[in-house]
Amino acid sequence: MNGWLWAATILAAALAPLVWCTARRPAIEGVVALEVAGSVTVAFLLCIAEGTARQAFADLALVLGAVSFAGAIAFLRFLERLR
Repeated sequence: MNGWLWAATILAAALAPLVWCTARRPAIEGVVALEVAGSVTVAFLLCIAEGTARQAFADLALVLGAVSFAGAIAFLRFLERLR
């Protein structure tokens, strides 16, 4: 294992409290945790891509970075309609 894969392991462990916060907190706080989890996941995938020298993980990270923000905005719009 190289340093990139160790960093990916640490980032994967950092996702656990964010998932807990997303599931247990009120919806607006959960969205904030979800956005942070999206950023951490992008960094995780980039570390995996660099550690294994596979371009597909980097492509996936770039797509996830673009889509996670749009998904959070859509979720907030639907949440506002429910209120």
